[in-house]
Amino acid sequence: MLVTEKVAIDHGLNKEEFKKICDSLKRIPNITELGIFSAMWNEHCSYKSSKIHLRKLPTKGKVVIQGPGENAGIVDAGDKDAIVFKIESHNHPSFIEPYQGAATGVGGILRDVFTMGARPIANLNSIHFGSPDHSKTKNLLDGVVKGIGGYGNCIGIPTIGGETHFDESYNGNILVNAMSIGLTKKDKIFYSKASGINKPVIYVGSKTGRDGIHGASMASAKFDDKAEEKKPTVQVGDPFTEKLLLEACQELMKDDSIIAIQDMGAAGLTSSSVEMAAKGQVKQEISATQLLIFE
Repeated sequence: MLVTEKVAIDHGLNKEEFKKICDSLKRIPNITELGIFSAMWNEHCSYKSSKIHLRKLPTKGKVVIQGPGENAGIVDAGDKDAIVFKIESHNHPSFIEPYQGAATGVGGILRDVFTMGARPIANLNSIHFGSPDHSKTKNLLDGVVKGIGGYGNCIGIPTIGGETHFDESYNGNILVNAMSIGLTKKDKIFYSKASGINKPVIYVGSKTGRDGIHGASMASAKFDDKAEEKKPTVQVGDPFTEKLLLEACQELMKDDSIIAIQDMGAAGLTSSSVEMAAKGQVKQEISATQLLIFE
């Protein structure tokens, strides 16, 4: 497929970003390369429009064990304990498909917490909707609330608090912020920095289908009256498999089986593999002909 500026825009990139890619490679990217840039440079993965504001927040302190740069933040809880926490927005997916959008938002932050070595114990949320009399508000509110509560309940983690606001400024897109808190021991914290040579990379999770395709690049899109056409980009959650994954990780973390561990979210293999390799300053090779798939 011939990659053009229009194809790049269809992948969620803008003209300036496409030019920067071409300048960096000193050529036009192929479709696979464009897909990688699209997955990594969207709002969901790169926070390209919000990180300028996020950098203003305090991130260091006497009790801070881990600040930005990992799957989740960690603070010292005293004695040998640590609290692991993560809050993340799932705005676009929840506006397109309220139940699954909100549910998979919860699933994502739970994985962020337990990949750091913690056992999640509670969920919270901060959700913001348009005017109560807006045509979409009732359906969005109903789906988001059920999605957040339902996913946590299926895994056995309660939603203990939150806040809900209504304002006409959110008529065009809602804000869905999900948060999870977990507990671990300070000597049982796991990180995503890969290390070592010729080490196997094992990807574990639920089966995938066509749902969720372009889920990350969609995060940079602007909505119009055709927003519902983007429903296939929202992943269908599987809390029961995630519960098994949680317990399996907890077992593996009891010894030295894990060198590094990374949550895999909307950007899939692209994001998780690149992040682990980059943090460890190592090279990672993924060959489609050498993948082993286990049921």
